[in-house]
Amino acid sequence: MTGKRLVLVDGSGYIFRAFYGLPSMTRSDGTPVNAVYGFTKMLLKLCDDMSNDNIAVVFDAGRKTFRNDIFPEYKANRSDPPEELIPQFSLIREATSAIGLPTFELEGYEADDIIATFVKKAKSLKMKTLIVSSDKDLMQLVEDEVSLYDPMKNIYQGYEEVIEKFGVPPSLVVDVQSLAGDSSDNIPGVPGIGLKIAAQLINEYGSLDKLLEKASEISQIKRRENLINFSESAILSKKLVKLYQDVPLSVSIDNLNFEERDNQKLINFLRRNEFKSLENRISFDSTSKQNNNGQKKQIELNYELITSQEELNKWIKKCKDSGIFAVDTETTSLNPLDARLVGISLSTNLGEACYIPLRHKEPEIELDLNQEEKKSREIKQLSFERTMVQLKDLFQDKSVLKIGHNIKYDMLVLLQSDNGGIILNPVEDTMCLSYVLNASRNNHKLDSLVFEYFNHENIKYEDLCGKGAKQISFDQVHPQDAKQYASEDADFTLRLYKFLKKQIINQKLVSVYETIERPLIKPIVEMENAGIKINLSILNSLSQEFESRLSKLKDKIFELSGIIFNLA
Repeated sequence: MTGKRLVLVDGSGYIFRAFYGLPSMTRSDGTPVNAVYGFTKMLLKLCDDMSNDNIAVVFDAGRKTFRNDIFPEYKANRSDPPEELIPQFSLIREATSAIGLPTFELEGYEADDIIATFVKKAKSLKMKTLIVSSDKDLMQLVEDEVSLYDPMKNIYQGYEEVIEKFGVPPSLVVDVQSLAGDSSDNIPGVPGIGLKIAAQLINEYGSLDKLLEKASEISQIKRRENLINFSESAILSKKLVKLYQDVPLSVSIDNLNFEERDNQKLINFLRRNEFKSLENRISFDSTSKQNNNGQKKQIELNYELITSQEELNKWIKKCKDSGIFAVDTETTSLNPLDARLVGISLSTNLGEACYIPLRHKEPEIELDLNQEEKKSREIKQLSFERTMVQLKDLFQDKSVLKIGHNIKYDMLVLLQSDNGGIILNPVEDTMCLSYVLNASRNNHKLDSLVFEYFNHENIKYEDLCGKGAKQISFDQVHPQDAKQYASEDADFTLRLYKFLKKQIINQKLVSVYETIERPLIKPIVEMENAGIKINLSILNSLSQEFESRLSKLKDKIFELSGIIFNLA
């Protein structure tokens, strides 16, 4: 057997995560598709992360299984799926097929039983298994070569995590669940015994069978009586909880190889369901492969830290010769009117960018460092005043186009007198381009778009500056540490611009962007910079007038209703 893992995806769990995790979405024909979209997006990411493994997606075939023959009330308290989810089930199976993954479901068995059967087969072949699910019932399958992965929380769960959850090792999880029962699945268990007590009892007696044999010896009267009187309930619960590992599946694990998908088939599916952002991403990946002889293009990064006048001159000339560059500012605040400019990053070619540190603070040099180490941590940066004069000439050059992501922020920062008093012009904004392409999108942040279109994770601000009370401001970050983060933002803003601009043209949305969105950037910047004058005395007068009118209306309502009640 190869060294590949067997990856088993709990498809039913994915469906409900997607459905409840996304707002309502419909196609132009009215078909609801939020679960389909979320499911497809999650599955594509999983395939990218685990493309070297054997992958299968497992679904529940129906609500009735062999457990209902054992106990008719099993899961009887579960409500029917939401009406808007029902038409999405078949589309989700279609999505899985379009992605190129095998699917499994069988009447009379739950998805968990099929997963358990595959785990048993993989074990016989000494093959590692990863179960992609957040279902606690699958924890009974965990062994040295079997683990769980929750993609929503990005958490792997093995032997220790099972003990932390249930208080017992995986081999005894079924016994604990049999005692504690499960109200969500209508599994009775033994009254008065929860997970904590169940774990204590199983650890003490070794198993459910031994516990029931010696139930009469338990000192606590009520617990003893319940274990004796409800022993049959515990035994029944065990039959319901224990996963069946011999589902009749006529497939070899060797046939689950994840082969290169048919991108055109997938694109056709995405187009039919109007998933434009996913279609754009797959189209981009496909084009990249064709342009690189079938091999996926690797992102090569060449980022510079500008600490000399010679280097700065070279980059200014580069930007002017190119006629277009991406720009991003690093500051001390999210409020552009209060933000102090710390540094600027520029990019003129894909994969090439620079960071110009301007106002980084000198760090506290640790005493135990040697002279060479201390020297390496000293801040090297150009004169702020002189550099801004040079950049002002570039930034206000009308023959050179400046690209930014949410460039309104950068424009407002640079416009402040203590940050250079620069009018950035002319400009284009990748956030506006993204909005024009997909106005219903929840998130137009740079990191989100870069990950979706280029499958690349940008360095996070928190990775550099920390979180919470210990978070530092950007001027406290050493320029050497800031270089990659800041340059990456400018580089990928330029990449995003070139990609989205093509999409705007292809989808005939140029006029919307050029006549509505782009022209609004400058006046909005001017409005936010000027602010709004407020006459506080008039506002206070209005407040008093409204309060008086509300009081009279309240009295009138109580008079008409004949009772006093909470109007809120």
